[in-house]
Amino acid sequence: MSTDLLFAYGTLMRGFRLHALLAGRAEYVGAGRVEGQLFDLGAYPAAVSGSHGTIAGEIYRIADSSLWALLDSAEGPQYHREEVAVERSDGGCAVACIYWYGGALRGVPIPGGDYRAHAPARSIHHPRP
Repeated sequence: MSTDLLFAYGTLMRGFRLHALLAGRAEYVGAGRVEGQLFDLGAYPAAVSGSHGTIAGEIYRIADSSLWALLDSAEGPQYHREEVAVERSDGGCAVACIYWYGGALRGVPIPGGDYRAHAPARSIHHPRP
């Protein structure tokens, strides 16, 4: 993959438990949206590609390419990294890597595709703005 950008839509975002993996190792670029659908799997979300809606998230620039291996490991075998078009909140477009979910969907769709605004996510993770 040729991009150094990551699109984070769940627990890698600021204020959530896995953000520590990015802190000090990735630069926040801004907010964005991708086509797809987001599901609540309990302790974390799952993004599924498609044109059923949009997913809200954060864009990060990964400076050290060795961080990708750590992120791949943290996401686990049920997720695969793929490049995707991101509509930036400033109106621009970017290509970033996203972790799509490939496991069995036993969760419920997250309305609006925004994990940060999803009430169960707020109660589990206590995110900071």
